[in-house]
Amino acid sequence: MTPLPSGATAALGMLIHTPAVPRFPCRMAPIWLIGFLVLALSSIYCTVLHPKQEMWFQGLFPSNMCPANASAYTFYGIMFDAGSTGTRIHIYTFVQKNPEQLPELEGEIFESVKPGLSAYASEPKKGAETVRILLEMAKEAVPPSHWKKTPVVLKATAGLRLLSEQKAQALLLQGMIPRIVREVFEKSPFLVPDNSVGIMDGCYEGILAWITVNFLTGQLYGQNQQTVGTLDLGGASTQITFLPRFEETLEQTPVDFLSSFEMFNSTYKLYTHSYLGFGLKAARLATLGALEIKAVDGQMLRSSCLPKQLEAEWHFGGVKYQYGGNREGETGFEPCYAEVVKVVQGKLHQPDEIRRSSFYAFSYYYDRAADTNMIDYEKGGVLEVRDFERKAKEVCDNMDMYTSASPFLCMDLTYITALLKEGFGFGDNTLLQLTKKVNNIETSWALGATFHLLQSLGLTH
Repeated sequence: MTPLPSGATAALGMLIHTPAVPRFPCRMAPIWLIGFLVLALSSIYCTVLHPKQEMWFQGLFPSNMCPANASAYTFYGIMFDAGSTGTRIHIYTFVQKNPEQLPELEGEIFESVKPGLSAYASEPKKGAETVRILLEMAKEAVPPSHWKKTPVVLKATAGLRLLSEQKAQALLLQGMIPRIVREVFEKSPFLVPDNSVGIMDGCYEGILAWITVNFLTGQLYGQNQQTVGTLDLGGASTQITFLPRFEETLEQTPVDFLSSFEMFNSTYKLYTHSYLGFGLKAARLATLGALEIKAVDGQMLRSSCLPKQLEAEWHFGGVKYQYGGNREGETGFEPCYAEVVKVVQGKLHQPDEIRRSSFYAFSYYYDRAADTNMIDYEKGGVLEVRDFERKAKEVCDNMDMYTSASPFLCMDLTYITALLKEGFGFGDNTLLQLTKKVNNIETSWALGATFHLLQSLGLTH
């Protein structure tokens, strides 16, 4: 087992024993949460991870999935990520050999179901049932002897933040999120903490992903720090986070886009922002004009980004939409780009520095690149921004050749192109590392949130 560098260990020790720390400005994650994330991620660095066991949801769960080390103190944590397009469960196993050593992450089990909880706004019991089914998986994964001391928590992300105020309030105050899902938890054999169900601020997603990637790639300690930025494209929101290298960037950036914290004897001032309403599926609605007409039932929404003869239904956020192609008008990349660019142009901040930087990109960036064979689905790959535009032109100008793929494929690729170039201001040759995992760990905020939860409940030695 490879130890952490001495400087990193000392810095982590300081994080543990610091009695009081300030909070992030502008709703950023508090420093103590970042500290706990570092502790969890340090375990990844110094542990030979148990091979992650994956399985597609089929209603059958193999037993004894979580690794356990009988010679050490083993504990578990269960974190639900309730996103806009699906609900995911992360089941983590931690091992602590003695109270003087940091806990180590020994394994992670991950599974998901679709659609997301926001699709069940009018049928909360059905949404809660998806949580209950995933929770059955946790019962198979965690040994019965540990059930009563294994906490379970659900945090909703952009999908619920995007709902109308009336629906969001119904879900939060009297519906599925606080009451029905919590009832499911309380009927389980697991530990249900106070505030076990709630909505996560969008800022957490971007900042924790950046720390995850740069910690796992060894960029947060040592003398030659070459950090990478992170881009996350979900269904409802998108995040961008990077470490500025030039003073001009800091001077020209809005104050609420910056967040400072200390780690490994270094101070980092991150550029980070979450744009609600600019996720891939939210952008589809904006491109179709659904947001302006308030999604009137039965009204056909048409776009040059869709096949001419297409007419279909699409459900998102608990609403049914009728959509189709321009039967009489133009189709293809050029008219599609003209539609899509209106969604992002002039609405996002554009720091000049990012044109000369490299970024890790997740979620729908990865999925659409894999869907069109730009990268290997399992291994990922490296692309330039111009590669998304090239593929968008190929798909949009030959939509009949992609009838077996998603009808939104042209629109999605064109939106990604416009978001990167016209929205964020990336150059054509900006490098993007497309990946789902780093060192076999899902690039998710869930790991840090779980470790913080365990610490706050005093479940570690």
